[in-house]
Amino acid sequence: MENILKALQLNLIKDNRYLYILDGLKNTMIITIFATILGIILGLIVALIRTTYDNNKKSNSMNSISQVVLKIANSLCNIYLTVIRGTPVVIQLMILFFCIFTSREVSGVMIAIIGFGINSGAYVAEVFRSGLMSIDIGQMEAGRSLGLSYIDTMKYIIIPQAFKVILPTLGNEFIVLIKETSVAGYVAVQDLTKGGDIIRSRTYDAWTPLLIVAGIYLFLTCVFSIFVKKLEINLRKNERK
Repeated sequence: MENILKALQLNLIKDNRYLYILDGLKNTMIITIFATILGIILGLIVALIRTTYDNNKKSNSMNSISQVVLKIANSLCNIYLTVIRGTPVVIQLMILFFCIFTSREVSGVMIAIIGFGINSGAYVAEVFRSGLMSIDIGQMEAGRSLGLSYIDTMKYIIIPQAFKVILPTLGNEFIVLIKETSVAGYVAVQDLTKGGDIIRSRTYDAWTPLLIVAGIYLFLTCVFSIFVKKLEINLRKNERK
């Protein structure tokens, strides 16, 4: 016990080193929250384009110009999904940091948000697409028969139902993203992992700061996992009513 207290004193209390952990945790949560929002927006846009393209192939209800525009947009979405899902997120972050935002006018945290958001969007897109495709086609036909346009039918009928189906999966994506942000240190971001690494470099004690960081990640994932499970239970209860 005495050794543990000494280790905590050295790694956290001395020179206010706990601030590295708190600052890192703050950046980790900022990146995770805003990257999730960006990923949901991108994912929804890509999913809508791909779903609309697939539905149009079946019904062929658009004019020729709209079909060409939709085909080009669908091709761009496929390229986006292939490239982002086929390359490591670390490489994507490093390309953004060292090749695109070279002027350093954009902060490392913002670059991390953009990078993780773009990466998350590629996976969320397929989640949204599966949710949209799970809605019975009769829902679309019912909306159109009531005089709603395709966009209004998607907005007021299809998307709300699909969102309810995929909400637990989006919660899990948030949990995964928390752990993925541990590589943000590659682009000079002091995230939670980097904060622990800075302490290790000051104290030459690898065990204590790494275990503390691991414990915080574990705590965060457990808390949000419980939240997602409760969300799933509530959704099931609402479906039975």
